[in-house]
Amino acid sequence: MVSNPVHGLPFLPGTSFKDSTKTAFHRSQTLGYRNGYAVVRRPTVGIGGERLQVNQLSQAELDELASKAPILTYGQPKQAPPAQFIPAHVAFDKKVLKFDAYFQEDVPVSTEEHYRIRQVNIYYYLEDDSMSVMEPVVENSGILQGKLIKRQRLTKNDQGDHYHWKDLNRGINITIYGKTFRIVDCDRFTQVFLESQGIELNPPEKMALDPYTELRKQPLRKYVTPSDFDQLKQFLTFDKQVLRFYAIWDDTDSMFGECRTYIIHYYLMDDTVEIREVHERNDGRDPFPLLMNRQRMPKVLVENAKNFPQCVLEISDQEVLEWYTAKDFIVGKPLTILGRTFFIYDCDPFTRQYYKEKFGISDLPRIDVSKKEPPPVKPELPPYNGYGLIEDSAQNCFVLIPKAPKKDVIKMLVNDNKVLRYLAALESPIPEDKGRRFVFSYFLASDMISIFEPPVRNSGIIGGKYLGRTKVLKPSSTTENPIYYGPTDFYIGAVIEVFGHRFIILDTDDYVLKYMESNAAQYSPEALLSIQNRVQKQEAPATELENKKQQEIENGVTQPPDYPKLCEQETACPGSGSTFTGTKGRPWIMDQELSKQTPEDPGVQELEALIDTIHKQLKDHPCKDNIREAFQIYDKEASGYVDKEMFFKICDSLNLPVDDSLIKELLRLCSHGEDKINYYHFVRAFSN
Repeated sequence: MVSNPVHGLPFLPGTSFKDSTKTAFHRSQTLGYRNGYAVVRRPTVGIGGERLQVNQLSQAELDELASKAPILTYGQPKQAPPAQFIPAHVAFDKKVLKFDAYFQEDVPVSTEEHYRIRQVNIYYYLEDDSMSVMEPVVENSGILQGKLIKRQRLTKNDQGDHYHWKDLNRGINITIYGKTFRIVDCDRFTQVFLESQGIELNPPEKMALDPYTELRKQPLRKYVTPSDFDQLKQFLTFDKQVLRFYAIWDDTDSMFGECRTYIIHYYLMDDTVEIREVHERNDGRDPFPLLMNRQRMPKVLVENAKNFPQCVLEISDQEVLEWYTAKDFIVGKPLTILGRTFFIYDCDPFTRQYYKEKFGISDLPRIDVSKKEPPPVKPELPPYNGYGLIEDSAQNCFVLIPKAPKKDVIKMLVNDNKVLRYLAALESPIPEDKGRRFVFSYFLASDMISIFEPPVRNSGIIGGKYLGRTKVLKPSSTTENPIYYGPTDFYIGAVIEVFGHRFIILDTDDYVLKYMESNAAQYSPEALLSIQNRVQKQEAPATELENKKQQEIENGVTQPPDYPKLCEQETACPGSGSTFTGTKGRPWIMDQELSKQTPEDPGVQELEALIDTIHKQLKDHPCKDNIREAFQIYDKEASGYVDKEMFFKICDSLNLPVDDSLIKELLRLCSHGEDKINYYHFVRAFSN
C-alpha cells in the first residue's frame, strides 16, 4: 500500500485530499525572449512550484539517447535539394572575351596602295552572347575609326544561327556582314575561359601589318642638289610643338592704365604667333580668350609699306623685310608686337629645352615682375572741433555710415556703480575764485569725469553741474594719439587741467582710500605719499580726543578705555611698497575710524551715557575683573573686534546678562557690520 507522502495516509480513493497548508497556486512561466524573439520552453515545475516528473530525464536516459544513432530513430536523411539556379546574365555579368583580328580593305583609287590592313578587336559578351567590333583610333590616319559594328547578336549563316563562343578560336576566319575577319590572338582571360570549357585553342599568329604604314616609316629620300627650305618638312617635324612664353604689358604710365598678364604661343610648324589673355576671377573684363589671332608677325617693314592699307589688305612677303622668328623671343627682353611692348619674364620647360638644344642658351631664369604694393596711406583725421569725444568724431572719417565705437563691456560690468570722488580747488588769479570748491567724480566703468560745484549761499556764483560726464584729455596728448586722465592721475596735490582750467586736488573720500589701498601697485610713490600725509593729518583729532579723555580720567569724570596692547610696529598697506603707521601702533585704517568719532557726536554721547548707566547697575558683578582678559584671549590680531558667535559664547561663560534691554542697546551701538562686535566699549561698562 502506498502512503500519502504528505500526511502518511494510505493512497486510496477517499483517503486522499488537498493539502490545506499550500498557499502558492501560480503557474510557472513558459514564455521568454532571446535576441528579441519570443521562445517557448517546456515547464519544469507545476502549479505552486511543484517539480514535474514528466519532462525530466535522468542521467542514464540522457547517456542512452546520446549513444543512439539518429538514422535508427528518424530513418534515412532526405536528399539535399539541388543548387539554386543562377541565370546567365548574373553568372557572366561583365565577363567579356576579347580577340585580336584584322581585315583587308581594297583601295582602288590610290596609286600608292592597293589594299590596307585594318586591325580590330572583337568583343564577345558572355551574359547575352552578343558581339561588337571596335577599331582602335590611330592619330592622323584619315579614316573614320572606332566602333565598326555595334553590340548585337551576329548571324553566321543564312539559317539564322548566331555566333557562339564555341565558334571562336585563334587562327580562324569569321565573316560578319560580308567582311572576313582573321582572328590571330586573344587575351589571357579568354584563353583561360575557353580552355576551362574544353576547347583546344590554336597557336597564336602574328598581326598582319599595313604596307603603306610600313612604307611611311622608311626614311625620306635625301636630295643631293640644294633646295629652298621645305615647309612640308617643317610641318611634319615640328607639328604640335609650341613655344610658350609668359609676358606682361605694363601700361601704368597712361591714365587708367594697368599691368596685365599674357601668354604668347609661338608655333614652330609655321612660325606663327598667338597672344592669349590671362583672365582672373572677378576681374571685370569680357571673357575674350585671344588678344591677337594666330598669324605671322612682321618685324621690319619696307619703307613704302608705311602707307599700305593694312585694314583692307593682308601684309605679304613683298611688304615685309623680316618676320619674327623663335630667336627673337628671349626671356628677360622686351618685345614690340603691333605697337604694344611686351616683356617676357618666363617660359615653360619645353621652351627651355628647345632653346638649349637649338640655340645653346641654357640659362633662362624666371624674372620676378611682381610689384610690391605701396604701404597703405594712413588716413589723416581732420582737426578736432571740440564737440564730443575724439573717438566719436573719428568714426565719421572711417566709414560712410558711422557706428558707435566699441566699449569694454567686461570693464563696464566689473566697475559698474564704482565712483571715485575728490575735492578740488580752482587755480585762478581771479580773487572771486579763491574760495570755490569742486567735487570731481571719476567713473571707473567708462573713465569719464564729471565736476560739480556745491552752491554757496550769498557767494554770487551759481553752483551745480560744472561739467557733464565726459573723457578729459591730458594737455600733452594729440588728436592722433589721445591720452585721457585715469584714476592714477588723481591724488592729493595733483593738478588736473580740464579744457584750459587748472584744478588742484585737496582731499578724497574714504572709498578712494580703500581703492588706492587695494590697487597700490598702480599708483606712483608720490600719490601714496600724499595719502599717507592725509592720514597723518587725520590722526590729530584722534590724539586730541585721547588727551581729553585722559584729562577726564585724571579729574575722575570717567574711566579710561582699556585698549589692548597692539604691536608697536609699522603696518604695511596691502599691495604697496610704502607703510602707514597709526597711533599706538594701530593700523591707519583703524585710526581713521576712531578719528571720526568726536565728543560732540550724538552717537558718542549716547554711548557714554549708556555705559555709565550699565556701570552703576552692574558694578557688583562677580566676573567684572576677568571680562577684558577673556575677550583679549580670542582676539589674536588685537583688532578690538570679535565674532558675534564667539562674543555670545564668552558672555554665556561669564554669566553676563545679555538679555537685558540696556545690554541689547549697548550691543547695537558696539556692533561693527553684521558679524563683528567692538568689545572695547562693552568692557568699559563692567570695568572699575
